[in-house]
Amino acid sequence: MPHSQTSASRDSRAGVRLARGASPWLLPTVATAALSLARARRSGAARAVAVPATALAAGMLWFFRDPEREIGQGRVISPADGVVQSIMPWKDGRTRVAIFMSPLNVHVNRAPLAGTVTSVEHVPGGFVPAFNKESENNERVVWHFDTELGDIEMVQIAGAVARRIVPYVPQGTKVEQGDRIGLIRFGSRVDIYLPEGVDVAVEVGQTTTAGVTRIDRD
Repeated sequence: MPHSQTSASRDSRAGVRLARGASPWLLPTVATAALSLARARRSGAARAVAVPATALAAGMLWFFRDPEREIGQGRVISPADGVVQSIMPWKDGRTRVAIFMSPLNVHVNRAPLAGTVTSVEHVPGGFVPAFNKESENNERVVWHFDTELGDIEMVQIAGAVARRIVPYVPQGTKVEQGDRIGLIRFGSRVDIYLPEGVDVAVEVGQTTTAGVTRIDRD
């Protein structure tokens, strides 16, 4: 794994960078704002555009922030910023913890455990709001990690606004706990499946922080 990714994810100093994969949305917005501001003194039309364009650019910068985090402790940590939407026992003995990400959350997802990425599968689907039950059929990226707890599955799910999931690392990559592994543009939902015998430490309605909040209980 590249040293830069490990050191960045474990940097405890305060700081914020922009998420990888944001440029197709961010650059045109910032360019429009800059151009309209530059022409605002000479053009009424440019002045009319400048205010909403600048507000939109500022919003984009906020949406695509990627703060440094001091990685939390625990066998399994949250892969996403958001709110625990549901905790559901699965037929095979695992427990699914679903975390809903709003457009105001950080959209970068992180590795819940250290291990090796054994698969990254894109599954086409719809784009209904991620808090609806129908979101089970949304577009998604399914991750599997080979970890000290065995196979861990994590699913990034697109929603009504999020139309693109951007994986950062390919199959075969070794990741440390808390490493940045992907982006869901404008939020949506991330599910993590805890193995049989691993108890859940969070509750429905609880706020989680990617790379910080512990998901499992000793």
